[in-house]
Amino acid sequence: MHPQSEPYDSGLLDVGDGNLVHWEVCGNPDGKPAVVLHGGPGSGATPGWLRYFDPAAYRVVLVDQRGCGRSTPSAGDPATDLSVNTTHHLIRDLEQLRAHLGIERWLVLGASWGCTLALAYAQRHPSSISELVLFSLTNTTHREVDWVTRQMGRILPEEWARFRDGVPAADRDGDLAAAYARLLADPDPAVRDKASRDWCTWEDQHVAIATGFEADPRFEDPEFRMTFARLVTHYWANAAFLEDGELQANAGRLAGIPGVLVHGRLDISGPADIAWNLAQAWPGAELTLVDRAGHGSRGGIGDVVLAAVARFATRR
Repeated sequence: MHPQSEPYDSGLLDVGDGNLVHWEVCGNPDGKPAVVLHGGPGSGATPGWLRYFDPAAYRVVLVDQRGCGRSTPSAGDPATDLSVNTTHHLIRDLEQLRAHLGIERWLVLGASWGCTLALAYAQRHPSSISELVLFSLTNTTHREVDWVTRQMGRILPEEWARFRDGVPAADRDGDLAAAYARLLADPDPAVRDKASRDWCTWEDQHVAIATGFEADPRFEDPEFRMTFARLVTHYWANAAFLEDGELQANAGRLAGIPGVLVHGRLDISGPADIAWNLAQAWPGAELTLVDRAGHGSRGGIGDVVLAAVARFATRR
């Protein structure tokens, strides 16, 4: 991994709807432009992403998507209107930021939810993309959301039962993401706090590939926990605000854009067929399935991503 560089420029971009999106630029001001699309939704763009990029070769843009990180207003505030926080809004934000920074095209690096956003963005604006490097693939379809929130109970039955039982009995056979979204909007702060804890506990469990995993320390922060849970449930309950199967069906629009897809064979949160099916539909995409890796950058996934980013460093 490369040394972590410090930002040389940053700001809050007014993207409308009362939202200010935080961005910062690191690396070489004359380097190859790249933008990072973080996961979640709601995780925020942490500085660790910079270590995939040679700071002498790349001009890297970190952006906190609407409602999270240092962007305002925070989705962790129950008064924040999420009706103006959809995939379509995020795509417009990215294009507005690209124009604001005077970038013609940029490499897009995304993981997990960031892959869904990257694919939707690239299919909408292919001329803005030089390359795509995506790992731990998701399309956030109804099938994928149902898998994570219900079908994975076959793999983690005890843990899932606790997750299911976090919602009222009348909601347990329905859309669990929507049920949690309602709890996270409850006027009682105690109800909201319990719902955020229950949701994030399940998040920790389903991304692990074994018992005895380390819990994500970010979930200890009540503000982060609420922001994350509120945005994930909002997007999942609406299947990313996309037509179901849209990203795979429109993958042909990415023809001519170099793409590297990296996915763990042991990723139980996002089974490997998500990445494999996308690769079949995307002319020229390169897929690497990493044998002992799960969801995230560990187990060798980060090495493949690092090599792909390095390979594209001199491509203009």
